[in-house]
Amino acid sequence: MATDTEATDPHAAPEAAARDVVPEAAAPEAAAPTSYTQALAVLKDALRFGIDPTLENVQALCSALGEPQSRFAAIQIAGTNGKSSTARFTAAILRAHGQRVGLYTSPELVFSEERIECDGRVVRRTDFARAILQANAAAEQLILQRVIAGITEFELLTAAALWLFANKGLRFAVLEVGLGGRWDATSVVSPKVAVITGVDFDHTDILGSTITEIAAEKAAIIKPGSRVVLGPGIAAAREVFFARAAAVGAEPVEIAQCPPYLRGPYADLRFSGPAYQAANIACAIAACEAALGFAPRPELVQQALDKLVIPGRFELLRARPPLLIDAAHNPQSARFLAQALLEYDAACELGSNAGRVGHKPGAASESDAGREPGGAVVLQNFDTLLLGILADKDVAGIIAPLAPLFCHIAVTRSRSPRAVLTAQLAAMVERACGRVPEQFSDVAAALSALSERGASVVATGSITIAGEVKGALSLQ
Repeated sequence: MATDTEATDPHAAPEAAARDVVPEAAAPEAAAPTSYTQALAVLKDALRFGIDPTLENVQALCSALGEPQSRFAAIQIAGTNGKSSTARFTAAILRAHGQRVGLYTSPELVFSEERIECDGRVVRRTDFARAILQANAAAEQLILQRVIAGITEFELLTAAALWLFANKGLRFAVLEVGLGGRWDATSVVSPKVAVITGVDFDHTDILGSTITEIAAEKAAIIKPGSRVVLGPGIAAAREVFFARAAAVGAEPVEIAQCPPYLRGPYADLRFSGPAYQAANIACAIAACEAALGFAPRPELVQQALDKLVIPGRFELLRARPPLLIDAAHNPQSARFLAQALLEYDAACELGSNAGRVGHKPGAASESDAGREPGGAVVLQNFDTLLLGILADKDVAGIIAPLAPLFCHIAVTRSRSPRAVLTAQLAAMVERACGRVPEQFSDVAAALSALSERGASVVATGSITIAGEVKGALSLQ
């Protein structure tokens, strides 16, 4: 399903001369070899400040950095699911139209610098370190002046990304919201375009226990002067988003609530990815139209799609034996993944895994060829589900749509301190589906054993599992 990226070295982008450059203060022109390690240490230390449910610190930090967020047009993207893919589609389409674009996503899969891209490439480690250390130096001054008490990792990363985008003279910055919207550090911007892909239950301990409460947190990214794009996933709280838009004088562009999501001149677009990406592509096209002031050219959109890989989202890392990763981490994304796997099976039967976006080749439904006499649908291309889930997630809701598709289930634990212990996750899986999974102490042990026996694996349950599998495979 995955294709080659645009370049073998993601850091190897030529850098054009910057315009509207933010003053660098005492930052060096190039980071010394140790600077990247220093930057990582700074970020690790900032983890002790946890999550800051205000914008005061990041606002103070951006002010100290020269208000970098005022030097480009921001497209801010929120949503329970689909926001990372939508952000990548948006940035790619803008680049295809000749625009200089920054992209900020979170979290990373393998390396910290993956969160920040300039002009379609992950930033060089020297640039990443320079931005982090510049932001940290400003934060330390604010702490000494008692303007702030501390700065979180995400606030530091966000301010560093904004500073780097401004310093490189980019015209647009596409910003994926980390959590919610109202108090997310990315909300230090006043976005030219605010996109909300959808709303569902996730992070209920922080965002609220009802869809209405969660929607209100995400709707807060809609600000006076913003153009607004609402994805098909907002239906359950449509009135919340429209009320917020009306309150700030914005007229939302709403993507169709049901397929086909891509219509008119975009109806025949092709993307070698799951059908669920059609809604995200539609959101991205609408966001680009709002940002550019004209409808994106279909042939340029197609060029962008042809070159794009969405890291960690239905990403096939190895063909034989098959190894696919997906960052599904809540019940809704697990349902999307299950459907995508059925579509992939059906497409492979037809000899192709690429078609019109949103088109479901074959019959990935209750009449699948993979249906067993007992009623379960078993995948033909993957036999093993490797799960690793974080403790604050709906474990049963993630397992339910996926477990019936696999002959074998294995569980493991990522290095995240929030990861469910392997034995506990095994017990949860057994309670949820009545099957006893194989247990592995860590991702490396799981990959080694499963690869040795030739298992065809889907690794999912959290972005940390997807990232560790990708990182481990690169070392083999």
